[in-house]
Amino acid sequence: MTRREGDASVICGLGSSLPTRVVTNEDLTAAGLDTTDEWITRRTGISERRWAEEAVSTGDLATAAGRSALESADSPDADLVLVATSTPDRPLPATAPDVAHRLGLNHCPAFDMAAVCTGFLYALVAADALVQAGRYSRILVIGAETYSRIIDPRDRDTAAIFGDGAGAVLLRPGNADEPGAIGAAVLASDGARSDLIKVTAGGARLPHGDTIRPREERFFQMQGKPVFQNAVARMTEASRAVLESRRWPADSVEVFIGHQANQRILTAVASRLGIPETARYGNIRDVGNTAAASIPLAMAHAVRHQPPRRGARTVLTAFGGGLTWGAVTLTWPAVRTVDRPPEHRPDTKESTG
Repeated sequence: MTRREGDASVICGLGSSLPTRVVTNEDLTAAGLDTTDEWITRRTGISERRWAEEAVSTGDLATAAGRSALESADSPDADLVLVATSTPDRPLPATAPDVAHRLGLNHCPAFDMAAVCTGFLYALVAADALVQAGRYSRILVIGAETYSRIIDPRDRDTAAIFGDGAGAVLLRPGNADEPGAIGAAVLASDGARSDLIKVTAGGARLPHGDTIRPREERFFQMQGKPVFQNAVARMTEASRAVLESRRWPADSVEVFIGHQANQRILTAVASRLGIPETARYGNIRDVGNTAAASIPLAMAHAVRHQPPRRGARTVLTAFGGGLTWGAVTLTWPAVRTVDRPPEHRPDTKESTG
């Protein structure tokens, strides 16, 4: 492929997958978590979330979401698969090659992207660059997570927040002035604050993620107040940068989707930017914080429940562990969305790790 003046990557497919198990705030309190429905709702905006059944893995959700995006685009093909996740099926190999195989994309290059809750945006920007460079013509970008596997069920600050799910988009080459075209992007990181969001054990530094390590080191940990402050500041900063790059006034934005971390964070960022309330889209109330899956899941939710105008000015922004953050502009794609239940592997024991 030869790149032409004005070429862009364009979203032509959109899919999602959620576990069937719904966990309400009342379910958490009934299970013994030291909290209340009122406390969770007031502090996070979350009423319920989806948790994967024991036999369902990140790869099962990613496969279903990827297939959904291909169906949405009326296309059986992709020539590259990127899976953004911080909860892969196993430490190695990566989850993406297995997903590509299960989708029938045999010998297609595939790899995982690890940037925690910013993972989908990192993968989307990488895919956009590869399409524009002419390296690949149809790239499947999937955000998929099973955070229910890594949260401490006794910790109300995390158990009440996180959910499982997967969302995916398919990119193709196109023109910058058509619906779905990816525009300006900003990505950043700050490793000096990596301890704010972490799972301490299980890697090369502390390799034993089992009972050899203290309990708290084996689960997801987050320092709430500094994370809140950094999330608001960094997502605002990145969103403002891409708006300035596109010369879009904030009040001209018709769709604003932030990483579904916490409703108070989302409201603070949108308000600081001056984004109209009518442009603020999200689904955190129904699915919780799904990490790298949250933005494509929110996009799919928007198409199903409150479809934006095709070509509408859109800003996506995220913040996650690393620390990582970023923002991307696009024009709203001309797509339908397909939702599928998780696709179980024939060997369910392997699926659960």
